[in-house]
Amino acid sequence: MSFDLNLLRVFDALMRDHKVSAAAERLGLSAPALSNALARLRRATGDELFTRTPQGMLPTPRAQAMAATLADALARVEASLAPTQAFDAATSTRHVRIAMTDIGEIVFLPTLMRELPALAPRLTLSTVRGTATALSEGLADGRIDLAIGWLPDLAAGFHRRRLFEQRYVCLMAGDNPLATGRLTAARFAAARHAVVLAEGTGHERVERLLRTAGVQRPTVLQLPHFVAVPHIVAASDLVATVPHKLAERVAGPFGLAIRELPVALPPFAVDLFWHRRVHQEDGHRWLREQLARWFAE
Repeated sequence: MSFDLNLLRVFDALMRDHKVSAAAERLGLSAPALSNALARLRRATGDELFTRTPQGMLPTPRAQAMAATLADALARVEASLAPTQAFDAATSTRHVRIAMTDIGEIVFLPTLMRELPALAPRLTLSTVRGTATALSEGLADGRIDLAIGWLPDLAAGFHRRRLFEQRYVCLMAGDNPLATGRLTAARFAAARHAVVLAEGTGHERVERLLRTAGVQRPTVLQLPHFVAVPHIVAASDLVATVPHKLAERVAGPFGLAIRELPVALPPFAVDLFWHRRVHQEDGHRWLREQLARWFAE
């Protein structure tokens, strides 16, 4: 049997006012409409609920037993439907979880940790990793707030915003012989290479792109991430193919040289991803706007 939940508002109004006319005015109904609703409520409960007396409409024992529970239930429903409090970055204690690679941590976190405290001093941040499937599920169920990166396998159902495009460059020690002179395809192919195979990101495709471009190179080291690359190439004769924003961040501190690749590889997009369920949420929208302000090109 279906039950019209609006009848509970009629019940609550009569419990408060004890008069049909006053209850009707409270609800914005006519007195006949409220009387009709009361009749329906009586049929649904099998009880008179309110009896007419010189003192007004007084509740029956059944109505009195129902009153406290229904009043609490109505208050909860009304609270859940009320407009949410506006997001205030200055007082928010939100814990934000952003999926990004080790490159993302190097490129984005210095700016985030410099700028966020002035705007949102109580906000905390975590970074997380994951495969495309894990990211998709985490964004959908709220365990991850945002994902940043080159994520071509992230499934549909997400909003995205382009931040910038990256190209690949060759990174090496400053005293590597390849740091001077023309870097030809032959010299590049003959060098000793550290290769990053970052599972779950588009960077896995670099090797295929180079092979398609006709470059076969000796790989002496394979890594699952980029964070160790500057340490390794600074201390050896190895070279690595890396995104240019990473190269620009680490070249100075590690004394490295950046060379343009001798073959053309297509650039790749670094995007900001979020699930549609949080698209209109004030705090989430504020954070996206800050990220776009700091990083979008």
